[in-house]
Amino acid sequence: MRAIPVAIAAALAVGSTARAEVVDVQANGFEVRQTVQIAGTPDKVYAAFSQIGHWWSSDHTFSRDASHLSLDPVAGGCFCEALPGGGSVMHLRVVYADPGKVLRLEGAIGPMQTLGATGHLTWSLSAKAGGTELVQTYDTGGYAKGGFANWAPPVDMVLGQQVARLKAWVETGKP
Repeated sequence: MRAIPVAIAAALAVGSTARAEVVDVQANGFEVRQTVQIAGTPDKVYAAFSQIGHWWSSDHTFSRDASHLSLDPVAGGCFCEALPGGGSVMHLRVVYADPGKVLRLEGAIGPMQTLGATGHLTWSLSAKAGGTELVQTYDTGGYAKGGFANWAPPVDMVLGQQVARLKAWVETGKP
């Protein structure tokens, strides 16, 4: 099981455009965080969350096509993916939505769905210096054979890349 996260980390190290900070790692979980300044209002950044298929990397989807992603930013809403042949994936579920301020989702992302773990991905927005400060955190807890030390770095890299792509999408219309 340890080989999976290490292989993911190695694959992601090439071409990663941003890196979140690994804040804490324990045997039963971890936290990663990134803070980024975005040239756009908090409302514009919040609206971009629901355009996730435009800025999330296709490399980090099950279908290998980010256009199959959707995110409904309301409590109970789904960050989901349509799979070829009629299948689907629920990546995360929205548990808190405060437009222009906070969007919090719950669940296990990507290969972490195979663990006895869950997490909370939170995007917090605040107006700063003519733009928006976005603080992204992902806290995960539960069971992973051997602990979470090997999981935190690849999750850190993947989520850091997505924040960089969101920033580019908001600022230029291109991830």
